[in-house]
Amino acid sequence: MKHPHRPDPSPSACPRIGRRTLLRASVAGAVGGLLLPAGLRAEEAARPGEEPSGKSPPVPDKRKEGYPGPFPGRVVEVHHPGSLRARKVVREAVREMVDRGMTELTGAPDPELAWRSLFEPGDVVGIKVNPVGAPYAISSHELVHEVADGLAKAGVARKDIVVFDRYRAQFIGAGYVKNLPEGVRWDASVEDYDDVQLDIEGYDPEVFREIDLVSRGRHDPKDPRAKRSHLSLIVSKKVSKIVNLPVLKDHASAGVTLALKNMSHGFVNNVARSHASWTTNACNTFIPAIVSMPEIRSKVVLHVLDGLHGVFDGGPSSRIGTVWDHHTLFFATDPVAMDRIGWEVIDGKRRSLDLPPVAESRFHPPKDDEGRRTHSFRQPEHIELAAALGLGVFDRERIELRRAELGKA
Repeated sequence: MKHPHRPDPSPSACPRIGRRTLLRASVAGAVGGLLLPAGLRAEEAARPGEEPSGKSPPVPDKRKEGYPGPFPGRVVEVHHPGSLRARKVVREAVREMVDRGMTELTGAPDPELAWRSLFEPGDVVGIKVNPVGAPYAISSHELVHEVADGLAKAGVARKDIVVFDRYRAQFIGAGYVKNLPEGVRWDASVEDYDDVQLDIEGYDPEVFREIDLVSRGRHDPKDPRAKRSHLSLIVSKKVSKIVNLPVLKDHASAGVTLALKNMSHGFVNNVARSHASWTTNACNTFIPAIVSMPEIRSKVVLHVLDGLHGVFDGGPSSRIGTVWDHHTLFFATDPVAMDRIGWEVIDGKRRSLDLPPVAESRFHPPKDDEGRRTHSFRQPEHIELAAALGLGVFDRERIELRRAELGKA
């Protein structure tokens, strides 16, 4: 197995503290505050392409450092009206979309060279899917197949491609095992969701973030495990690079669940504490804290947002009436820029239906379809706070959005 280099400390990468990756911050009282690694003040967190004052800028090695990658601020939006027929995904159209998206993103003259610019023989590549919105809005099986084919074009052996998610039961329930690309493996961190989430079987005991945040009523604040989120062994040990396949969805507590949240809540344990109840919510700071882990940042090379279907309300689950056909895929190496654009798309759909923007949604609706309260407020500001840690570009005027129209309905 080819092991990736660890990122060197730099103003745009979170410092490592020994082998154990720790993050100490107080969530209580940090209203809208940013959880920063020890020793890094908010005013010192550099934006991509910028350096804190008084320091000489190092020569960046984007392949080594990880996201925002070689194309900070660039997002490619590929629309194909023929990508869905009777709400079913058309693989031939998805193939055209992936080819165009990859060449437009990388500037390569053909799809094979585009894939080879990010991946190479010897890589062991994980494909992180999102099955939570089954059956109506998931990382589509067709997209998984096309990504696997693209990796093969780059010389990655099919046995070195691993499609995975955190929960085995959800992964199987969404049909990924039955629709696995030929020769490709699959894996999962644990069997299924549980409320306590302190068991670290399937997770790396030596790689975790420590955050002063516990689930009220579920955790003992004196138990050190309650404040730690351990990284999945799939991410820390089993793969050397990752392709992240989030889905275009809103989210009751995070506002939206796109590239950043597919990593923060899909790669570590003990995540329920970030939104343990409808009155407590810390997604705005929890998500940046997790995705800034060097072991994650150095491995996630590419993000492809599946917007063939989108969920405009009630996410992360999906149901008839909240899903729309959007016929679009998005490509980026910068997850912050991708999420800024995805958030914009979801708010646009909500405006067309006279719904408030996700950032202004408080108790809307007051209860879900089963009579349960939704979260008191949503926190899409996790995207901007991730940018404050140098993980990508948030400022809209600095985002280069490239749009491509393909095919016919």
